[in-house]
Amino acid sequence: MLKVDNLHVYYGGIHALKGISLKVDRGDFVSLVGANGAGKSTTLRTIVGLVKAKEGRVEFEGEDITNKPTHEIVSRGVLLTPEGRRIFPNLTVRENLMLGAYIRKDKADIAADLEKVYDLFPRLKERQNQKGGTLSGGEQQMLAIGRALMGRPKLLALDEPSLGLAPLLVKEVFEVLKEINERDGTTILLVEQNAYAALKLAKQAYVLETGRIVLEGTGEELLVNPQVRQAYLGVSS
Repeated sequence: MLKVDNLHVYYGGIHALKGISLKVDRGDFVSLVGANGAGKSTTLRTIVGLVKAKEGRVEFEGEDITNKPTHEIVSRGVLLTPEGRRIFPNLTVRENLMLGAYIRKDKADIAADLEKVYDLFPRLKERQNQKGGTLSGGEQQMLAIGRALMGRPKLLALDEPSLGLAPLLVKEVFEVLKEINERDGTTILLVEQNAYAALKLAKQAYVLETGRIVLEGTGEELLVNPQVRQAYLGVSS
């Protein structure tokens, strides 16, 4: 479904991505893990057109989408839940969710999808008339995911969904992501510093270090890899 080939990205004179190549199959759950500053978020932002690639190619469903405008990439079914959630604090929960469906015209299906989001996140239904800015960090993360789901993503990309959340909420968010992938068949590309949780969910995973992919394999393989265990899981053996 998604193929990234030899991606190079610069921020001014800084070479942020140094030849990243990866693929995501339809229905897959793929995790990108690595330390802060490894290039994980830049990879996602380049895929969705928010950052321009200097070299390399991004293909989605066989089409070249490299450096296309973000709204065009979104209209093809690639949706990003950004780091920091980026909800609209002065709009209600329901208004935030409906903005996720702004490019859709199928009103009956939009209403059905709204109910699906409320089923996944009952707290959002309880708070549907509250302003987004009054929600807790965990509820705002649920809202950001729900908003992306309202766009009916073929590929849902998530940037650090566990950031700043209490452990119980992290568990809840990851359980919902697993359900979205398994129940709805939505393809997921997850960027996450919580390596253990990300690898536990992943069918396929990549480890990034300073703009390069240094390891790849199934989530299970990387969970038992000594290098990964020492560097990212805090286990010395």
